[in-house]
Amino acid sequence: MRFPGSGIEYGGAMSQRGGDPNERLVHPSRAEERALEKLSPFELKARLLEIAAGSARRSSTTMLDAGRGNPNWVATTPRAAFFLLGRFALEESTRVWKEPDIGGMPAEDGIARRFEQFLATNATSEGADLLARTVHYGASLGFDGDAFVYELADGIIGDRYPGPDRICVHAEQILREYLAEELCAGEPPDGIWKLFAVEGGTAAICYIFDSLANNLLLRPGDRIALMIPEFTPYLELPRLERYGLEVVDLRACAVDQNDDPTWQFPDSEIEKLADPSVRALFVVNPSNPPSVMLAPATLSRIAEVVARHNPELIVVTDDVYGTFVPGFVSLMDVLPANTIAVYSFSKYFGATGWRLGVIAIHENNVLDHRLASMNVAELGVLDRRYQSISTATAEIAFIDRMVADSRQVALNHTAGLSLPQQVQMVLFAAFALLDTDESYKMRTRSLVNRRLAKLYEGMCLDLPADPLRAGYYAEIDLMGWARRRYGPEFAQWLADTYEPVDTVFRLAEQFSVVLLNGGGFDDSAWSVRVSLANLRDDAYLRIGASVRSVFEQYVADWQRTSASDRAVR
Repeated sequence: MRFPGSGIEYGGAMSQRGGDPNERLVHPSRAEERALEKLSPFELKARLLEIAAGSARRSSTTMLDAGRGNPNWVATTPRAAFFLLGRFALEESTRVWKEPDIGGMPAEDGIARRFEQFLATNATSEGADLLARTVHYGASLGFDGDAFVYELADGIIGDRYPGPDRICVHAEQILREYLAEELCAGEPPDGIWKLFAVEGGTAAICYIFDSLANNLLLRPGDRIALMIPEFTPYLELPRLERYGLEVVDLRACAVDQNDDPTWQFPDSEIEKLADPSVRALFVVNPSNPPSVMLAPATLSRIAEVVARHNPELIVVTDDVYGTFVPGFVSLMDVLPANTIAVYSFSKYFGATGWRLGVIAIHENNVLDHRLASMNVAELGVLDRRYQSISTATAEIAFIDRMVADSRQVALNHTAGLSLPQQVQMVLFAAFALLDTDESYKMRTRSLVNRRLAKLYEGMCLDLPADPLRAGYYAEIDLMGWARRRYGPEFAQWLADTYEPVDTVFRLAEQFSVVLLNGGGFDDSAWSVRVSLANLRDDAYLRIGASVRSVFEQYVADWQRTSASDRAVR
């Protein structure tokens, strides 16, 4: 089988899908493994899936793919509310106009009263209580009942373009409350956050990179900082020819008293942000793959360094895993004027297929300040770009330029996240805001933490306490484990004898287990990432035991080699 980009053939006798189930795998040579390490984590994962699937067929076991970040739970109540709301909206449509297969657009006048009657009639239906409480919550925010219910009902029908294009009026206010609660510990900084509803976190990052480039806020050759280890696409995006950015690494290299990694950032790394030539900082918080929140001291240190030395630094933070850490605080809370915050509903609510996300930018921000301070030539370039949507281009805020850029400016009139998506996002947010005893949050946190405990139980390791841990992923420091458990001599022999990817190949070949190698996240090559979200609890006990078994093989090999060396001497 040929691996694209590697220039090698791996395992001529390797079993593949549709091949002979009795055919044995040929383990790659060390030279082949060196070549395979050059592949991206997702390319490598595709190869491991092939191997693990063949192994599972031969052994009649279940393949365990812990390389995926997609959760295996879904939030049912806000979905039930969505579908029940859809029934009401269809009744409203046919009330206005009814012919075979044809209805009309819902009407706003009196719709709140009709919705109340509908919910009373369907009071025992799942989702009815959430819908009633959502409308009541809207009233507590000062919403007009007809206007709010109409936004929900007309939105779920999806009969028009989004309007306003950035985000619907009531949706923005509820999502703003949700972000304040989940990303700012319920105490957001003063001022208003403007939101842009987008097609998930992936689209958010693409829109941000494009608009920073389009508006000359990041230019080819500019220096940006990445806090690593990092989600692989974030490592690759800045280096694309489209952007041509120079990357400064901020490495999570702090260790505890036992010399174990904490996945936190020492001050020496944060000090790199003091250089004004570093124009932007990109971070996933809590991190991926270590899955820990930036320590409060680190948040404070970043804020201090920026304020003193680099006040125009642009900070982009992806906080998708924030809900899994008690008391989570985002960089948007400590550096509101500098931060572009990204949040996706995909992980917490089990909604990756919905593509729901939001970009948040404070009304008083360095982006707009930097735009206003550009010279005449630069402003002329931007005037020409945005002149089709306004005669006063200088007054267009950065977040609104991003909306236009998302549709190549010329199609700005059709910009915006689809209305049904915005409605589901509102119901997710309202569900969380109204969950006053945080029962859903406690269950989701318990899910991942229970699986993490099973993983460590399988490895026969004690799980260290960490209040900053999200637990959505686990990053296992294999070389550190080798050093602590079997001694430095064994660890050195392991590094000298095998390539880091050897472990993930053995797991796939022998145990039908797929993990991602940490090197692909710009972290220690001798580490692996385990997703704790996408498999049943008992699978993690098996994964942990499989990792332990692989290391027992290494130890046996080392002991044989050592005995042989002693015999020669």
